[in-house]
Amino acid sequence: TVQWSIDIVDIRFEPLRTSTSGVWLAMATRSRRSDKEDPPISQQQSTMALSAMAPKWRNWWIRGFFTLVLLAVFALVLYIGPLALMLGALVVQVKCFQEIIKIGFSMSREIEINMPLFRTLNWYFLVASNYFLFGELLPHIFFAVIRHDSLLTFLVHYHKLISFLLYTAGIVTFVLTLQKDHYRAQFTVFGWTHVTLLIIVSQSHLIVQNMFEGLMWFALPLSLVVCNDCMAYIFGFFFGRTSLIKLSPKKTWEGFLGAFGSTLVFAFLLSYVLSQYEYFFCPVEYRGNDIWHASMSCKRSHMFTQRDYALPAIFGVESISLYPVQLHSLVLAVFASWIAPFGGFMASGFKRAFHIKDFGDLIPGHGGIMDRFDCQYLMATFTYVYIVSFVRAVNPNKVLQLFLSMNNDEQISVYRQIHDFLGERNMI
Repeated sequence: TVQWSIDIVDIRFEPLRTSTSGVWLAMATRSRRSDKEDPPISQQQSTMALSAMAPKWRNWWIRGFFTLVLLAVFALVLYIGPLALMLGALVVQVKCFQEIIKIGFSMSREIEINMPLFRTLNWYFLVASNYFLFGELLPHIFFAVIRHDSLLTFLVHYHKLISFLLYTAGIVTFVLTLQKDHYRAQFTVFGWTHVTLLIIVSQSHLIVQNMFEGLMWFALPLSLVVCNDCMAYIFGFFFGRTSLIKLSPKKTWEGFLGAFGSTLVFAFLLSYVLSQYEYFFCPVEYRGNDIWHASMSCKRSHMFTQRDYALPAIFGVESISLYPVQLHSLVLAVFASWIAPFGGFMASGFKRAFHIKDFGDLIPGHGGIMDRFDCQYLMATFTYVYIVSFVRAVNPNKVLQLFLSMNNDEQISVYRQIHDFLGERNMI
């Protein structure tokens, strides 16, 4: 008889309190049923090295390491292309929604068991909101594909009606699930959900819109916020003495001002580098039936064409050659340094109101996804408004798309009006 012995490996996480500041170090220890084995030497050394550090320096190394990991992931997704970026933005949006809505659920946990569709309705409204917002944007991006598909053409034509019916169905279902003893809790979560949709979904949608104006307008603002956050941490870590705001006691004036100067220089240099590549300054367009490969070639607009700017005599030179986008990047840098951090301060106040340290614990040293995107959403909204107000020019391809979406009589009417207009100006 052959007897088989199976060793079962258990993973056990033990919190190790290292100081009264509440810093915890997760240690994974393995044990076998018959005996216990010591962890690998490399694991012992890394654990001992971290546990021997002061909490301040331990957090420095953990936070720094995972910052590099996040930057590597961002660079990879940016390299893959626009569709990967759009999918990434959607994943981040869903995770942020989940982290915030979880706090709302925790306030009504005691009645959740007795409520039908308590959680399902919140996710339904998220799906309905995304259906409406992406349905407004994507037809203009994938026009060449949609116009040859009858089903997609139908969905686009009746998009607003379908979106309205979806939302109305959610309202009707919510009303039908109201329970007499829980009205206040149900309407609290209902309001909580819609405020979250307004803050997260609508602003994440603007990130996608910025991306299709050119990857420059996606990568630059996001990088400026990252730079400002990192440099504020570094300057505050080494030189911070003066508290900046009570909502976030670890923020200092030294970190705030050091990050401002660093972000200005970084914006000026990064915008110059990105202006060298069509991949970044050309609008993202899908001109054929292939939705997997975007057109990333175009003629340089005035925004990405160097011009000479006169300088005062005190500089010793008459002029300097710059890309106009470099000057616009300085405006974005000022916002990223002075205004966008208030998105983080607001998030800090929100977390203090509900007695939580972070929105989540997905990223060691950083917290949850929302902890990293609290400033990014505000920055994305400003970038969109700034593009619409000062940057965006009329795109002939979009005008042609609108013309092709008309019926024959409408196209002939437009043609005659354009013909008469050009004739009056002796252009034809």
